[in-house]
Amino acid sequence: MEEQRPLRILHCFRSPVGGIFRHVRDLVEEHSRAGHEIGIICDSSTGGEYEDRLFDDIRPYLSLGLTRIPIRRSISPADAKVLWNTFKEIRSLRPDVLHGHGAKGGVLARLAGSALRVNRYRVARLYTAHGGSLHYSRASMLGQFVLRMERLQEYFTDALVFICEYERQTYATKVGRPRVTNRLIYNGIGARDFSDIPTRSDAVHFIYVGMLRDLKGPDLFIDAFAKTERLLGRPLSALMIGDGPERDRYREMMVERGLGKRIGMLPAMRVKDAFSMAQNLVVPSRAEAMPYIVLEGLGAGKTVIASRVGGIPEVLGANSPALVTPGDSDDLARVMAEALTVPGWHDKVMPSPDAVKSIFSASVMAGEVLKLYGELVNPAAAQAIPAAS
Repeated sequence: MEEQRPLRILHCFRSPVGGIFRHVRDLVEEHSRAGHEIGIICDSSTGGEYEDRLFDDIRPYLSLGLTRIPIRRSISPADAKVLWNTFKEIRSLRPDVLHGHGAKGGVLARLAGSALRVNRYRVARLYTAHGGSLHYSRASMLGQFVLRMERLQEYFTDALVFICEYERQTYATKVGRPRVTNRLIYNGIGARDFSDIPTRSDAVHFIYVGMLRDLKGPDLFIDAFAKTERLLGRPLSALMIGDGPERDRYREMMVERGLGKRIGMLPAMRVKDAFSMAQNLVVPSRAEAMPYIVLEGLGAGKTVIASRVGGIPEVLGANSPALVTPGDSDDLARVMAEALTVPGWHDKVMPSPDAVKSIFSASVMAGEVLKLYGELVNPAAAQAIPAAS
């Protein structure tokens, strides 16, 4: 097989926080090490010091640079200017591949890539939803609009990448069966992430790590923590680690319930530092695609208790006792209590590290994504490759 030539790859996404940012950072590092030229275009108005440090980590791999421009979360007339500025930047970088992540990133990458094609410049246009617009319901007018826009944008798309089977099935149900090339490529974490992180001597019983917004369920975590204390008949301790628009409201909720001294709050930090603070990680999300925090927790040897949403059952196992009913703080409290009181619960319930590593590794993810890039950029060469026997 002919060796793939170095590609010029641009990733477009809105907010440099959470799972999308983690996903892109892993692809950047893996593909740069493989000899390709990589760049990022994302929003300049979100993220803080923590995200700046993460950008510093990958800056050496960004040979096409880091471009940050204001990109609003909601649709607005200002998007026209963003599209034009993005198009000019992309045109100057002359990429082979434009990969959009999340709803806004998908729009920017696909429309800019299509504009380049009008000018007879060949570029592969890919889109990964990462949940995003697929969380909308067809029952609402806004949901119908967003999902119809997803269908329309297939005309400007060369390939869709789904990060879990749940996302692929949700797309087929809400948007329609894809009419373009599509692949299931699971999120993955790096080899360095598969290493047990021991808990500190002053560890708390539970941690929540993630964005502080209702979609991720911090309010459910607070509710379930109080109910777990009542089930066990003793006070417990916990930490909520992260940033977000609802931080003050969650703090008030804890104070009103007399939990202010037993649940602490810390700003976003590297997950390795967060994981040293507890053995039990709680992921009470109301909706997800394939959250990295679950993979990172398992890789670190933590006990992961999570909502049965998105692709989480594909990681923990469809019948895992660690899965709880979404939005049900009573069920969450029941499992949290079991994790503390049932001897050997972690070993009985958690999937083995080897099983997780065989499917959800960054090297596997990056290799499959790069193979897809190559097929789109040079379809003739891909067709010439003999099928595996």
